Amino acid sequence: MKIAIGCDPNATEYKKVLIPFIEGLGHECVDFGSDDPIYANTAVRLAESVAAGECERGILICGTGIGVSIAANKVKGAYAALVNNVYQAQRAQLSNNANIITMGSQVTGIELAKCLVKEYLGLTYDPNSRSAPKVARIVEYENEK
Repeated sequence: MKIAIGCDPNATEYKKVLIPFIEGLGHECVDFGSDDPIYANTAVRLAESVAAGECERGILICGTGIGVSIAANKVKGAYAALVNNVYQAQRAQLSNNANIITMGSQVTGIELAKCLVKEYLGLTYDPNSRSAPKVARIVEYENEK
């Protein structure tokens, strides 16, 4: 898969560790940078790319993961989930069809982050799952606007 990754300046080193890890899992990384101190700019650019299908999934990182999640979710077609544990990383994909995950470099250790990324990228949403009507309603609401 083609994976978009971006962060704020505080998470640059974190991202530098994740990119070769993701590539080692067999994915291609598209780096959306880490120089812009306004993390919303990076989050929106990355989310637009994922929503447009240029990248299949995305990973965003800031101090807590909250800010980039809020920013990315403003983009139509972007569904960003903040993940803090393996179960959330799994359910982001399996239950919610999230096309972006977000993490906090100041609250999530890098080894845990690797586990979260591996779980998230290793799963595929089942459109026939019991969560499908819930996900469909989110998309339906978004399209009403």
